[in-house]
Amino acid sequence: MTSPASSYPLSDLLRDVAVRAQHGPADVVVSSLTLDSRQAAPGAAFFALRGVQADGHQFIPKAVAQGAAVVVCEEAPAEPAEGVSYVLVPDSAEAMAHMAAAFYGHPSKRLKLVGVTGTNGKTTTATMLHKLFSARGYKAGLLSTVQNQIGEEVILATHTTPDAIRLNELLARMVAARCTHAFMEVSSHAVVQHRVTGLAFAGGIFTNLTHDHLDYHGTFDNYLKAKKGFFDMLPAAAFALTNADDKRGMVMLQNTKARKATYSLRGAADVRGRLIDNSVEGLQLEVDGHEVQFRLIGVFNAYNLLAVYGAAVLLGEDSEETLTVLSGLTSAPGRFEPVVSPRKRVVGIVDYAHTPDALENVLQTIADIRRPEQAVITVVGCGGNRDGAKRPIMADLACRLSDRAVLTSDNPRYEDPQVILDQMQAGVRPSDASKYLTVLDRREAIKTACALARPGDIVLVAGKGHETYQEIQGQRTAFDDREVLQEAYELLSL
Repeated sequence: MTSPASSYPLSDLLRDVAVRAQHGPADVVVSSLTLDSRQAAPGAAFFALRGVQADGHQFIPKAVAQGAAVVVCEEAPAEPAEGVSYVLVPDSAEAMAHMAAAFYGHPSKRLKLVGVTGTNGKTTTATMLHKLFSARGYKAGLLSTVQNQIGEEVILATHTTPDAIRLNELLARMVAARCTHAFMEVSSHAVVQHRVTGLAFAGGIFTNLTHDHLDYHGTFDNYLKAKKGFFDMLPAAAFALTNADDKRGMVMLQNTKARKATYSLRGAADVRGRLIDNSVEGLQLEVDGHEVQFRLIGVFNAYNLLAVYGAAVLLGEDSEETLTVLSGLTSAPGRFEPVVSPRKRVVGIVDYAHTPDALENVLQTIADIRRPEQAVITVVGCGGNRDGAKRPIMADLACRLSDRAVLTSDNPRYEDPQVILDQMQAGVRPSDASKYLTVLDRREAIKTACALARPGDIVLVAGKGHETYQEIQGQRTAFDDREVLQEAYELLSL
């Protein structure tokens, strides 16, 4: 439930909503918004959303019993309650987005809001933008998978993109805190579920598109359309910046009204980069004619840096000053994060890579910077209740691109972790059968990988990155790959 400073007449909140019909009193004053019937209170507007797990329409009586004054729904209840205003709409989620924006005074219009979408690189790009603009003296907001920030205040994140009520509430808090800019990840789910509907974006960035979330979208084409839908909604005053090197990059710009811009490492683009050196010390790039040394490692981060630089310039920042600040910044937590053993005998790397493309990128990055004598040992698992098609691919990649691999659990959620592991093993080629072990317990798997390592070897722990929990049968227990690596170092005196 939300708690704003004031209340609003229902008619004011419905100005941008496609209302099919309205029953009950029209002169209602709304004092809060909620999509959770348990949090409905007197004066609340309750939104009955049709979700994957449950249909909010079945909770309308509960919300009304709690005191909800307004019910926004797609189908009216058979027995409407006396004194309650029922607003019938084609899509409750879309209506909620518009009403939430109005309820909080359209905060996105008072910020320079930039959204970042794509399969990989969203968190790093949004985080780097926040760090860049903060370092440049602006007060900025961040909405990311890892955390939300209002200036320096850190707020834990529960979703890549929050629901429309929470999202507008956070944006309103940013405005109240006098933020001038805000940078956010825009997930494909968020576009389809109207979480970003009604927001005024100053710009959008596309990173790349690979195999992910097909458990939700059904087909790759639907996933593509969801990402493209974000660019289709951008206004003419905004910019649309895309990765020209991704084969679907230009598709994102096809129907957008926004100013079109591109970035590339391979060919002609509005933001042109050239890779000079990629080592454990960082990246050396030529960007628009300037040679710059960056602290980030890997070709995938070269693309992230070009996206950040391009967006900053499109927002009016000086190009040379932007590059100077960018050269000193670090990446987001759990994104190619080094965890070196105390005696420097093992180089641990923790990364959020949980898709085939992301894992391949990370392993290719390690291959580019490793010394010939360094072996690479990869620990990887796959999440439960998610796209199962990528499981054998992930295992195959780990075995082919590593010297040794330890296949294990990730967040099994409600699935049997052994079944997930069996599906992963099915992708391992017979020629790689001797290169991998299976250790069901993730903590033991990480310890095993460290025990296999010789002095100087690289241990990649992939899949969970910044996460500080493991989810098994609906229960979240504390688990941080970075901490477990440190425990293994201590235990093995590495």
